[in-house]
Amino acid sequence: MKKNSVVIVGAGPGGLATAIQLASAGVKVKVIERLPMVGGRTSAIEADGFKFDLGPTFFLYPRVLEEIFAAAGTSLEREVPMVKLDPQYRIQFGDGGEINATPDIARMEREIASICPDDAQGFRRFLDENRAKLKAAEPCLESPFLRWQDLINTRLLKFLPLLRPHQSVDTYLKRFFKDPRTRLAFSFQSKYLGMSPFRCPSLFSILSFLEYEYGVFHPIGGCNEVTKAMARVAARLGVEIVCGEPVREVVCEGGRATGVRTDRGVERADAVVMNADFARAMERLVPDRNRNKWSDRRLAKKKFSCSTFMMYLGIEGKFDLPHHTIHIASDYAKNLDEIENQHVLSDDPSFYVQNASVTDPTLAPDGMSTLYVLAPVTHQHPNVDWSKERDRFRKLVLQQIEKAGYTGVEKRIRYEKVVTPVDWDMSYEVHKGATFNLAHSLDQMLHLRPHNRFEDVEGMYLVGGGTHPGSGLPVIFESARISSGLLMEDLGIAPAGGRERAASFPPVELEPVA
Repeated sequence: MKKNSVVIVGAGPGGLATAIQLASAGVKVKVIERLPMVGGRTSAIEADGFKFDLGPTFFLYPRVLEEIFAAAGTSLEREVPMVKLDPQYRIQFGDGGEINATPDIARMEREIASICPDDAQGFRRFLDENRAKLKAAEPCLESPFLRWQDLINTRLLKFLPLLRPHQSVDTYLKRFFKDPRTRLAFSFQSKYLGMSPFRCPSLFSILSFLEYEYGVFHPIGGCNEVTKAMARVAARLGVEIVCGEPVREVVCEGGRATGVRTDRGVERADAVVMNADFARAMERLVPDRNRNKWSDRRLAKKKFSCSTFMMYLGIEGKFDLPHHTIHIASDYAKNLDEIENQHVLSDDPSFYVQNASVTDPTLAPDGMSTLYVLAPVTHQHPNVDWSKERDRFRKLVLQQIEKAGYTGVEKRIRYEKVVTPVDWDMSYEVHKGATFNLAHSLDQMLHLRPHNRFEDVEGMYLVGGGTHPGSGLPVIFESARISSGLLMEDLGIAPAGGRERAASFPPVELEPVA
């Protein structure tokens, strides 16, 4: 009997998680990756003895990946050693005050009280309500939304009172905290989605809840070690992973995906899983004639997240400062408006610094350390010419991080790499350099997001931040569970194990490619 075959475009976390689940169920899987290493935006930069995560540096909510590994006969603990951070990070407010965020409830209440004594009592209420919200939201986050009728089900209707779709995260948090700084401490996480807390739907208050309920972790060697471990697990299951081979086109015959074309030829398969940046994949890999809902014309009207200005610095010596520092500009609303609406560079940008060597000595040579510096900026826009602004903004960011205690950095730099929105776009194939993909506004969520079973091309499935449920590692892993579940359902294959999908949706019949 012929074994079902699937080709996956991209060896990012979503593609690898999908590969593990399909291979665990007996599917023949081949992953084709453009870059010379696995990981995509979770890959590593290694040079001169220094090692940096390219993208994500926080590992949150390990439950989803733990279940994926369990279905493959292993465990996350066995594959990737991690350190639970306490404090999780330091939040500095440009207009005064700081919070050393900790999962210890009593200590966190004292930290909040140092900002606003009246707000301390709201912390436990916030945790209790968001614990209930997450429980109610899980069926929605774990299920595909393939049509608007999927919104009309008992589980979602029960969840709507907690969703509060008319509220932003900041507005919702006023139920618990009156000081704007305290609210920012529980809402800056909306930037994980590339959105402002003043516009991000209130559902995403669960992001900060997850940090306090389940912890913030540092994988030894960086978050890139998680995707490397996923690749090892996939390979043990028989998955073929090919790096350094760009996919040039999804081969479509009669409106159905039957494989992909690379410079080596056509790789035929019964189904194609797309883990590349969604908008870039539509532009470059799926012919416009094969798309209707997501044609180039319609895609141009969609909203995209912000981008990031990155500095990866190998430093002589060490800084006795927290593992993570988040600095919020004194006029945060103005800073966000400059990013999202004016599309200009701020004179007082917010920033994030990871000083991971205080936890993990494997990242730098003896006597040295790594600094990962990020400043949210507009995605590519005519208002900003990075060929002119790169050096000026680099200097400004080095001045800004002195506010967090990182003084005299420039003279101690022994390795440096800078990534601008142009680099995200041109070097890493991220549409508009929008590092968090399609924006997570209400008109681009659930069934209004590109579907996990791609609606324009039969036999093609999406995984990653550009599909439902959205961006962020735990959510991307969930998208992999949804998409692989749909694919196996369509091929008539039983999952290998782990959590059953929350709901069954009508399968699309797929015939094996001859």
